[in-house]
Amino acid sequence: MSEEPTRPSPQWQPPPAPQEPPTRIWQPQAPQSPPPQNPPPQNPPPPAWQQAPPSQSPPPPAWQAQPAQDAPPPAWPAQPPQDAPNWQGQGAYGAGQGAPVVTRGRRRRRWPWITLIVIVLVLVAADRGALILTENAMASQFQSSVGLSGKPSVSIPGIPFLTQLAERDFKTVNVNASNETTGPLEIKTLTATAHGMHIHGLNSAEIDQFTASALVTFTALGNAGGIPQGITLSADGPNKIQATVSIGPLSDSATAQVTQTGPNKIHVHVIDAGGIPTSVLGSLMDFTITIPKLPAGVAIQSISITQQGLMITATGSHVTVSQNS
Repeated sequence: MSEEPTRPSPQWQPPPAPQEPPTRIWQPQAPQSPPPQNPPPQNPPPPAWQQAPPSQSPPPPAWQAQPAQDAPPPAWPAQPPQDAPNWQGQGAYGAGQGAPVVTRGRRRRRWPWITLIVIVLVLVAADRGALILTENAMASQFQSSVGLSGKPSVSIPGIPFLTQLAERDFKTVNVNASNETTGPLEIKTLTATAHGMHIHGLNSAEIDQFTASALVTFTALGNAGGIPQGITLSADGPNKIQATVSIGPLSDSATAQVTQTGPNKIHVHVIDAGGIPTSVLGSLMDFTITIPKLPAGVAIQSISITQQGLMITATGSHVTVSQNS
């Protein structure tokens, strides 16, 4: 028999030391198309943590990038200015700690301006209110002094008015009226101006200089003289009136002269009757108009005949007007 070769007995060897798995490095995976429904069998790729690391490390992310060496320094200074305000505290701008803090200054109080505006409005309202009351009182005084049928319109220029009222001295006072009557005389328009009006007491005043003008229409003049119906008056010169008579078969014209015969009297008389009997002219032959009431110190200065009628101008100095006169 042949002898079998003798196999050497195996020698004991220590087990291999465990190896640490390589560190997993995340790498972005490119998008892959979906696998076919029946992919061919193939060996699955080893897991990512078993893959060998790339030969070169990928670039760091953008947020880990280091700033450029030549980047400009920040705009704000590292140290606070020498004249920094006292309100900067810890954490404020330039304190060296924390982000800069924006502080707001105190809002200025506006109540003094509002109070001033209110005071001005109150003074203006008081000024206008006092003006209205004074004008109304003066209108009553002029109505009583001239004997008008209604209260005229009075205006006192000048701002402020309270200073004039405090001094009781008014530089200018304007009076206007229309379609008023004084006695038998109808006045179409009345305009008067008082310069330097001084208040005395509650119901009287003295005027340094007073001027007034009144327009009396021809119809009002004929009514005041009582001339017969059928006679029409018109202008025939600066101080003459033409009387046109149209009564029945009689049609002719006469001429009348208008003159001032007193401080408040106006005289009208016929100087050329033509072929008109005096009985037809009636009171037009000769009549006098008396202005019943004028303020003390005022007199008729002049009269004139205009296309609208008789214009009467009156003036006076140191005139006294009173509500009870």
